[in-house]
Amino acid sequence: MRARMLSSLLRVTRPPFLVGVIVGVACVTAETFLAFLLERVAPPNALNVVYLVGVLVVSYLWGLGLGMLTALASGFVYDFFLVVPRHTVTVFGSWSWMPMLIFLVVGLLVSAAAALMRALLIEAEERRGEADLEAATARLLLRAEHLRAALPVVARRLAQGLGLPFLAVELGAAGVEDPGKVTLPLSDDDVRLGTLVAPADLPAATLRRLRERVVPSLEAVLAAACDREAIGNALAASRDELARVAQEQAGLRRVATLVARGVRPAEIFGAVAREMGLIVNADHTAVERYETDRTVALMSFWSASDDVPAPPFGSHRPLREDGVSSLVLRTGRSARMAAAGGTAEGTAGGAAGELDTWVRDEKVVAAIASPIVVEARLWGVVIAFFRGLEPQPEDVEERIRDFTELVATAISNAQARDELAASRARVVAASDETRHRIERDLHDGAQQRLVSLGLQLRMAETAVPPELPKLREQLSHMAEGLTLVLEDLRELSRGIHPAILSKGGLAPALKMLARRSPVPVDLRVRVDGRLPERVEVAVYYVVSESLTNVAKHAHASLVCVDVEAVGEAARVAIRDDGKGGADPHGGSGLIGLLDRVQALGGTIEVTSPPGHGTTLTAVIPVGGG
Repeated sequence: MRARMLSSLLRVTRPPFLVGVIVGVACVTAETFLAFLLERVAPPNALNVVYLVGVLVVSYLWGLGLGMLTALASGFVYDFFLVVPRHTVTVFGSWSWMPMLIFLVVGLLVSAAAALMRALLIEAEERRGEADLEAATARLLLRAEHLRAALPVVARRLAQGLGLPFLAVELGAAGVEDPGKVTLPLSDDDVRLGTLVAPADLPAATLRRLRERVVPSLEAVLAAACDREAIGNALAASRDELARVAQEQAGLRRVATLVARGVRPAEIFGAVAREMGLIVNADHTAVERYETDRTVALMSFWSASDDVPAPPFGSHRPLREDGVSSLVLRTGRSARMAAAGGTAEGTAGGAAGELDTWVRDEKVVAAIASPIVVEARLWGVVIAFFRGLEPQPEDVEERIRDFTELVATAISNAQARDELAASRARVVAASDETRHRIERDLHDGAQQRLVSLGLQLRMAETAVPPELPKLREQLSHMAEGLTLVLEDLRELSRGIHPAILSKGGLAPALKMLARRSPVPVDLRVRVDGRLPERVEVAVYYVVSESLTNVAKHAHASLVCVDVEAVGEAARVAIRDDGKGGADPHGGSGLIGLLDRVQALGGTIEVTSPPGHGTTLTAVIPVGGG
């Protein structure tokens, strides 16, 4: 009730004039009756103050003009009813006009004060409403996730709060051609933020109020909202960039881990294709190797879609001069190519090279390629294919280059490992060949001569006459000594290279080692046919060295030797029940075995817990032979 009354008293628009006249007449009438009641207790000259109440009310609600008319009417009524002689207007016939004049002056002042008070109260109320409106506008704009989407709501609330038919707030300079609208610029330090669009037929006072009070506050709030949105966008971009960098670093770390572990290059190529495709948001990625015959070999392929058939790995295709791979081969730099009407490094191109098949089958529209350089030599190329029409960021080549450097490192490491393995294999092969040649030379040369000398001594012994027993005894001792020398030479020859291994194969050679071992051996050999010679030699020496170590150090009562050829590998497992605690790096014998097995691409693992015996397991690829 009080709020509604206060709202009616502070309305900008005044009530109708006729209502004001009626209210003025009612006030004068009521004040006259009140004066009749008060004249018994108050002096007559003081009763005219009663009429100032009506003047105040009428002046406040209907303005100074109607308030003056009410004051004039109140003066004549006071003169007619309360001034002696009563029921007569005396203001024109005597000096009683002086009190009338004073009353009118006082009424004028009261009316002016009422009008001013009303204007001040209305202005205060307007400013309070504007402050509330500004606060609501600030909350809307500063809390909005998208500034442009919040502007229509802000404009609608401003129009409702200001009592206007409509308002519009637009970002930037708005070109309004409608003559029924007027634009008010919103700027901050000479920077155009937006435009306030209002009806053109507004009163001048309302337009002035918009320019002087609404526009400055809206400019401040809009500037703060623009700054907040810019900061929010910068933070969001920073978060996205940080997430992208973290994702990229994680992908690079995963690939680098594979490189450090020394896994096969094919596995690294697959990881690079996948990680790079995910990071640059490519639809397909491929790793290709340049061949000397002007072809490229597909080393790896990845697709974001599971239903895309992968090209066969290792397949070759000829280089086309208008392809992106040829462009990288010619320039040695990263390149881009569009599928239709596009350009590649400034050269007119089209659906060419790698892209023609992909454009027809997978709707690829662009490709970005980066070279793989291994030890200053162009080894291959990594290609990312894109289906989207939007242009790719400028830093895609740099991000792909990070992966190509890892690929180059992996290839270089693999080549170094292959060269080391080949060098080891050559050393082992040369050593085995030398051992075999020495064993053959001993068998065919020295051993045969010693056998011949032994036979000759025995013949000479039988030819000695009976009367020379000492000579016969000396010749017998010489023949026996020669036989012992022959046995030692044969033993030495078997240690250099067992002839039985070359002639009979792995099983007989291992049975001979088991028979000669001072520790009982439980031998199980499950090998069908012959294995490659280098594999058989490696298995033989693994068993021989292990049995020697058991006899010297293990204090074992039994050795179990299990040899089998499964699939593409030969597996050797040697277990004893000795004291354990063996150090696989403490003796040159095991180190030599490790070099021999690794030269063939195999592995050796030694497990020797103290008090629980020793287990040696060797796996040697059969294809390596």
